[in-house]
Amino acid sequence: MNSMSSNKSSNLSGDINVPGDKSISHRALIIGSLVTGKVKIKNLLESDDVIATLEALKTLGIKINKNKNIWQVFGNGIGNLHGSDYRLDMGNSGTGSRLLMGLLAGSDVEATILGDESLSKRPMKRIIKPLTKTGAVFDNPSNNNLPIKIRGSKIPLPLKYISPVASAQIKSSILLTGLSSTGNTTVIEPTLSRDHTERMLKYLGANISTTQLPNSSWKIDLKGLPLLKPLDIEIPSDPSSAAFPIVASIITPNSKIKILNVCVNDLRMGLYKSLIDMGANISFSNRRELNGEPIADISAKYSILKGIKIPKSRVASMIDEFPILSIAAIKAIGETTMEGIEELRFKETDRIYSISEGLRLVGIETKEKKDSMVIKGMGPDYYVNGNVTIKSRLDHRIAMSFLCLGMISENPVKVIDTDTINSSFPSFFEIMNKIGANLKYA
Repeated sequence: MNSMSSNKSSNLSGDINVPGDKSISHRALIIGSLVTGKVKIKNLLESDDVIATLEALKTLGIKINKNKNIWQVFGNGIGNLHGSDYRLDMGNSGTGSRLLMGLLAGSDVEATILGDESLSKRPMKRIIKPLTKTGAVFDNPSNNNLPIKIRGSKIPLPLKYISPVASAQIKSSILLTGLSSTGNTTVIEPTLSRDHTERMLKYLGANISTTQLPNSSWKIDLKGLPLLKPLDIEIPSDPSSAAFPIVASIITPNSKIKILNVCVNDLRMGLYKSLIDMGANISFSNRRELNGEPIADISAKYSILKGIKIPKSRVASMIDEFPILSIAAIKAIGETTMEGIEELRFKETDRIYSISEGLRLVGIETKEKKDSMVIKGMGPDYYVNGNVTIKSRLDHRIAMSFLCLGMISENPVKVIDTDTINSSFPSFFEIMNKIGANLKYA
C-alpha cells in the first residue's frame, strides 16, 4: 500500500474541476441498466468504487463500453436480469453493494456479493430486512456482513417501509426493487436523505414523488413498472470531493480557489452551510441545472473561523464530510460540537475514533462519545507541529483529510495506506498539487 506525506503550503490558488459525483455515478450505471435502450454517461467518476459497480453489472450481462470520454450502457429494461451463481466483488464500495442488492431483489437472478476487508465489516442487515419483505431470499437473513447471497423476485411485492434512519442507501435499494413491482412502493424516512435516486428516476420518466408528512418525516412514493427513457446523463462534480480543496484553501493563508460545475443539491450542502456559519468565505456562482441536479461553481478563500454547534438536522446532508470539517475545526476560535453522528461509526472505518485518534496525535484536544465529538479549536494563527504518521485505517476520507492538515503543519504529516483514495478521488494528488499543495509519495 502507498503512503503520502503532506507539507506546509504557502498558498493555494487556481480554477479546477474535481471528478464526477460518486453517488450519481453509481446510480447512472445501475439505473441506466434498467432502461430499454442506450444511455450515454459523460464525466463518470472512474474510481475504484464506481468501476466495481460497472464490472458487477457487466458480470450480470449488461453491455457497457467506453467511446472516447463517454460511457455507454445498453440497458436490458426493468427486472430483466437472469441466471445464478454470479459472484460480484464490490471491493470497498458500500454504495455499490447496497444499491446492487436492490437491483438484484427486483429480478429473477441469484448472486453473491463480496467485498474487501473493510466493506465486509459494514452493516448490511439494514438493507436485507426491507428487501426480504419484497420477496427476495437471502441465504442467511440474520447475516449482517458480506459475503451475502441473494435470490431476487421477478415481481417483487409492493412495500411500504418506515425506515428507522435517514439513509439514501436503504431508500435507494428499496426503490430500485420497487421498479419491478406491479404496485406502488413507499419509503418513509425521519429526515430527507440525499435524493439522487429520486431525481434520476424522475429525469428518466418514472412516476415518483416526495412529500413531507405532518410529523415532519418524508414520504417517497414510486409507481411500479415505469418505462424509463434512454436519455443522456452528465455527472456533475462531486461536492464531497470538492470539500477537500475548499477546506484546504479556507485554512491555508493567502489562498483563493474556484471549483467548477459542482453538484449543489441541498441535501449535500451541510458541510458548506456549516463552514459559512463558521465564518468561511464561500460563494456560489453560475447556478444552473444538469439532468435534474442543481450545479454551480464554488469559490473559497482563506478565512478566520469560529467554532459552532452543528445542527443535528444537518447531519444527513454532510455525513461524509465530518472528517474534513474536523480539520477546519482545528483553526477555529472555540469549540466545534458535532452531535447525532453515530452513523460515522459504521463507515469505511469508525470515523469518530479515527478522527479523534489522528487529532490527538497532532496535539488537538477532542472529546468523543458514542454519537458525538467536540474539537477544541486553536485559532487562526495555529500550526500543528507535524512529524507524525497517521493511520488511514483504509478510509479514503480520513486519508485525504489528514493530508489537508499537512498544509498547515510545520513538519510533514505522513498518512499510510493512501491507495484507498482511488475509491473516490483518484486524481487527488495531482489536483491538490496543481493548486499549490505539497504532497509527495512517501
